[in-house]
Amino acid sequence: MPTPIQAATTAIVIVDMQNDFVHPEGAYGRAGQTSKTISALPARLKRVTNTARAAGGWIVSTHFTLVPGKEGEPFISEHLRALRPFLGKGDFTPGSFGHNLIDELMPADLKVEKVAFSAFYQSRMDWILRRAGIETLVFGGIVTNGGVASTARDAHVRDYNVVILEDGCGAFSQEAHDTTIGSLATIARIASTDEIIKEF
Repeated sequence: MPTPIQAATTAIVIVDMQNDFVHPEGAYGRAGQTSKTISALPARLKRVTNTARAAGGWIVSTHFTLVPGKEGEPFISEHLRALRPFLGKGDFTPGSFGHNLIDELMPADLKVEKVAFSAFYQSRMDWILRRAGIETLVFGGIVTNGGVASTARDAHVRDYNVVILEDGCGAFSQEAHDTTIGSLATIARIASTDEIIKEF
């Protein structure tokens, strides 16, 4: 039986719903890297975050970050550079428009910068969650097979209760999303946004 949602110890974790990923004027939008599934997420997630806020739950946003080096040139891994050659100076820079959470889901109670798929990797994620008394993490955002899956798995091994919003996550292909959701069912509760809204 699933662990019941207790608002005070539950966080909606919004993974990488940043302007540079989602907004038409962001890095991915300018490069034509869009998806109808991902474009539908803000409205769906807004219902969940609004409900959680009203019930006293937490909103945590993770922010993929390209750390600027000399003269603002970002450190980009070779893997990412090959995959997304359009990324460059100014993209995903801390404090920038592109780095911010999209307006529809603002504000977040806690923000975590991340430099890899998992928001737990070399970050303060676990520390702030423990300090806030958070025990259950409800994941939504992008991409299902990247940041969502990696962060959810890392949460599981740290003994958090993990819930994945099946219709609150998205990937650039439906096949990648469906396959990942199937694999995550072994370590997380898979639920719809409507189910979770009713439990708050």
